[in-house]
Amino acid sequence: MKTLENKVALITGSGRGLGKAIAERYAALGASLILNYSRDQRSAEEVLSNVTAMGAKAILVRADVSRVAEIERLFAEGLAAFGKIDIVVANAGIELVETMVTDFTEEQFDRVFTINTKGSYFTMQQAAKHVADKGRIIYIASSTTSFPIPGMAVYGGSKTTPRYLVDVLAQEIGHRGVTVNSIIPFAVDHSGIFADPGAYPELRASLISSSPMRRLAEVEDVANVAEFFASELSSFVNGQHLLVNGGANQ
Repeated sequence: MKTLENKVALITGSGRGLGKAIAERYAALGASLILNYSRDQRSAEEVLSNVTAMGAKAILVRADVSRVAEIERLFAEGLAAFGKIDIVVANAGIELVETMVTDFTEEQFDRVFTINTKGSYFTMQQAAKHVADKGRIIYIASSTTSFPIPGMAVYGGSKTTPRYLVDVLAQEIGHRGVTVNSIIPFAVDHSGIFADPGAYPELRASLISSSPMRRLAEVEDVANVAEFFASELSSFVNGQHLLVNGGANQ
């Protein structure tokens, strides 16, 4: 069913991983797409090709979300192309794990927070300014904001501030019928640090053992929730944070 027909969705970091899966799901549901990437043009163009093959209208915009001017340009180009934006998914981010608090450098801290915290904050700020009434704003958080894990202090911290912004923004713009929610995924297989199946074997094993379902999340698990939050089914779900972790305890 084309449940997102006539809707326009902007997704940051949509060239791979979760952003790619969400973009392709929305395309299958009939949405037009504003696809964003920062570095990997080949992957982004592959996603563009995939969604247009599904019949979706789409544009590809290169923009670095660590720079507010580029976020503003991303929204401006999307509005120029489609005339409106109904759904915004603040997904772009970077991961830096297995680094103890005492080992983090100032440069690492600044890079993670500039992309994950500043980038997500100003993406949602632009979304609040430009998303259509009865629109949807969705933040992709991390289960590290709910469960402290050694080696993930800076990554988890960088994802926590935008999660709080979801709570505040839901209060500030709810009168327009706009919902603001976050998806809190467990570690996702075939995405992020686990894009390579052989990466971080000890961390992978530890995370799997913490899950009653004995697996990591898949990109489709997250796309399922992104579909729900974008749809009319969630029209009265606002300021919520949905764990997609199979009942894991970390």
